[in-house]
Amino acid sequence: MQPDSAVVPVRCEFVRGRNCLLVRGQFSPLYMDYYLHLMQHGLKLADDPDQMLKDALATLALHLASRPQDEGCAWTVNFHDPLMNLFVTGGSRPGRVTGRVFTEDVKDSGKNLFIAQTTRPHMQPRQSMIEFAGADIPAAVEQFYTQSEQRPTRVFRLPDEEFAQISAEPDADLDWLASLTLEQIPGLGETETLSLLETRGYIFECGCTPDRLYPLLTRLPDADLDYIFEDGFATITCPRCAAVFRAPKSAFEAWKARQPA
Repeated sequence: MQPDSAVVPVRCEFVRGRNCLLVRGQFSPLYMDYYLHLMQHGLKLADDPDQMLKDALATLALHLASRPQDEGCAWTVNFHDPLMNLFVTGGSRPGRVTGRVFTEDVKDSGKNLFIAQTTRPHMQPRQSMIEFAGADIPAAVEQFYTQSEQRPTRVFRLPDEEFAQISAEPDADLDWLASLTLEQIPGLGETETLSLLETRGYIFECGCTPDRLYPLLTRLPDADLDYIFEDGFATITCPRCAAVFRAPKSAFEAWKARQPA
């Protein structure tokens, strides 16, 4: 990966003698691009949803770094109170994550739900759903790993926007893993033997464009399209990152003309 101030290097290390995988990164550069994205599209979140989305972006990047490189993942975290959906998605080829918060038309199931969708080339997509307690994203990820992945995992939010995830491998020292404290994580390399497996890089990026969002409009009847393009432009919102585009009808018609019959 080329040097880039926006890229977050995520280190994957094996904790020898404990049989655990340590994945960690410092996410300030990614958060900077996230805030630039909000500014570019005139978006603003309240403090709590903003922090929760940032936590979810960071923890998803750690999760992706611990998984096969060709795996993609999307998490939908449904909160009962306050009612909202938090959505994040990403992959490692290329290394990028994106996400948004939904506060309108959110289904209230009366409980918190964590829904994970996983894809890999030439394999059937997998989906799992768990119920979790609380409103803390790292704790929700831990519950997801325990209930769905059946793999004990600890997630730590450290100072200076750094996160660490430690997951059990076969024959892991589960007592050691359960006893870890936040204060131990920064100096873990001094108390344990760590072997670097690989380093992956992640950025905040969706990759959406009007052309990639036009298929959403093709699902609408002609009467709705006439209403949407009443002034000659359609306002299209990306379902993945909430980016807002003003698309001229002429560009949409030109795109449709290029599509196979």
